[in-house]
Amino acid sequence: MTKNFPHIPERIAGLGELAYNLWWSWNPVARMLFKTLDRQAWKECVHNPVRMLKEIPTEILESAADNSHYLKQYDRTMTEFNHYMGVDNCWFTENITGSACLPVAYFSAEYGLHHSLPFYAGGLGFLAGDHIKECSDLGIPLVAIGFMYPEGYFRQRIRIDGWQESVNETLDRDVTPITRVSDQEGEQLVVKIPFTDPPIHVALWTVDVGRVTLYLMDTDIEINVPRHRTISSQLYVGDVEHRLLQELVLGIGGSEVLRAVGIDDYLLHLNEGHTSFALLERVRTQMEKGMSYDDAVQYSRKTSIFTTHTPVPAGIDVFPLSLIDKYFSSYYSLLGVGRESFFRLGLHPGNPSAGFNMAVLALSLTAHHNGVSKKHGEVARQMWQPLWPQIKEQDVPIDYITNGVHVPTWLEPKMEILLNKHLSPGWKQRHDSPDVWKAVDDIPNRDLWQVYMWMKTKLVNKVRELARKKWVKEEAEPLKVISGGTLLDPLTLTIGFARRFATYKRAYLIFSDLERLKRIVNNRWRPIQIIFAGKAHPADDEGKRVLQQVFTAACDPSLGGHIAFIENYDEQLAQYLVHGVDVWLNNPVPPMEASGTSGMKAALNGVPQLSILDGWWMEGYNGKNGWAFEGSGSDTVDAESIYNLLEHDVIPLYYNQDEDGVPHGWVKLMKESIKSAGAAFSARRMVKEYALKFYKSALKEV
Repeated sequence: MTKNFPHIPERIAGLGELAYNLWWSWNPVARMLFKTLDRQAWKECVHNPVRMLKEIPTEILESAADNSHYLKQYDRTMTEFNHYMGVDNCWFTENITGSACLPVAYFSAEYGLHHSLPFYAGGLGFLAGDHIKECSDLGIPLVAIGFMYPEGYFRQRIRIDGWQESVNETLDRDVTPITRVSDQEGEQLVVKIPFTDPPIHVALWTVDVGRVTLYLMDTDIEINVPRHRTISSQLYVGDVEHRLLQELVLGIGGSEVLRAVGIDDYLLHLNEGHTSFALLERVRTQMEKGMSYDDAVQYSRKTSIFTTHTPVPAGIDVFPLSLIDKYFSSYYSLLGVGRESFFRLGLHPGNPSAGFNMAVLALSLTAHHNGVSKKHGEVARQMWQPLWPQIKEQDVPIDYITNGVHVPTWLEPKMEILLNKHLSPGWKQRHDSPDVWKAVDDIPNRDLWQVYMWMKTKLVNKVRELARKKWVKEEAEPLKVISGGTLLDPLTLTIGFARRFATYKRAYLIFSDLERLKRIVNNRWRPIQIIFAGKAHPADDEGKRVLQQVFTAACDPSLGGHIAFIENYDEQLAQYLVHGVDVWLNNPVPPMEASGTSGMKAALNGVPQLSILDGWWMEGYNGKNGWAFEGSGSDTVDAESIYNLLEHDVIPLYYNQDEDGVPHGWVKLMKESIKSAGAAFSARRMVKEYALKFYKSALKEV
């Protein structure tokens, strides 16, 4: 059955269903099915098959339906897709339950799934996206809840003086892989959020993520008063009251959405504190079923999981009690508690006057808590020890599950083809086993290097293409075109730094000694180049100033055109960068890097890390897969460590090429990087840990 594509010939009608299921986004054979229809159309539609099928001429589709070679590819892909969607014997039922069980309801403020769905701001969203993709692969019965942000996060535009501006672009809902949820009359389903006055309603959309359904709430509908229509417009607005309304709708409204679609019983998994109000609804609905308040609280605790990603108190949402009163005063009685008792659920005992703390609420009403790396688990236990004053810090009940990345999404297709030749058959189904990756050592160095140089050239070509489009379409200033990477050289050692421009991530660090950096990048025989990308939060002027400093360096002729800043960092650009740079640089102020999944994605593709020992790298570094240095807390000292590593270790190893043009020592490092990341830092390992540690335990309480 086609989905709004009446012009697709019946013989290839499955393209419509496939386009609306993001399974294609992590399966290269499915993407090729669309790409081979018309390569230019695929490129112009920015790899969005829904938009492509709506815009492509009918004669191209008719030609494909008569092409025996295309039909063979189509039949093979659709068979694989249908088998995937219909599999009954899944890891979860085989290893956790042995039979059907309650679904896991996964709540997150953002989801990074594909750049055609701009419902993410950064790493938290990509982690959520990778989590639900892997749950689909493992057959975990999960349903996800989030927002359909029509204006996304924001589009970044850099002025000629280097200052970041925010440009809002409204998503065309009809040319993206999202679908309206219909009610019994065939109209879009609209759900009323309980107890809000004036009432807040959300229209429902879904995204099919393999076998997982993601429900997206949209407040931009006529039934809402004007100020409520914008609640779901954008991620992470700066206004505190607006943020509270977003989190109220996400938690309370998301719970109501589950009931509206027939899901009454579930385990609850909260991805960060933005979602914590869902716990209140969990308590209230259990009381509706006849439980006492105390029993409902205990039930919520035993069947709910809270994952925190934040290593500093400043990263936690804390709302004034006056705002809690404004929006929740009618809710207190629904729980059968007084105002002060309600407040105590979210007050930090060490600073009760600060306001209602969403992480405290989450920790109060869940029994299963975790940080996202071993180090972050330690930091979290220290941060939240005041909630358990009677026990020692090391005994605070906050575990850790180190983040991982969805291997099929982030592994470059040409690298996958190479691995298919040398790893054992069926390796992708067992990629969380370290033994699977040992055969990487058997790949001929020259073969790996050739694939890598293809990926690097692809990155440089992409950067140049983006700069050319700015010149042609936007009539950009010549300096912006140059700073955008037109002078990059694929033969030069290339360092990548791509992440959110928060000050603690220290994007400026490598510029601490500018004269020394100039000598390094402009070395006649062994130069380096650095590609920067990332956004500062619209309200973060300090972050914008750091970005401006980097942009200014990219415009400085004395740095030889070896510094580039690429505007509007998104999922697509992230793919190019983690596949194509030579070194991934990471130098936050420790211990403020909770995990750092971008480095895992690069490592998976053979890109070694040059990173401070923080987050995942404290577990990932083995002395053979990259470089590490201790964080001193001093910019001067840490910058000195980076310069020394570059001059004495990184650069000499990269440029030590044999007569065959292959730097064999460097390729050995690449192989070690792939082996160390492939299993240990995969989303498959991560999700299995969630299932075995938390989901299994929570199911026993149902």
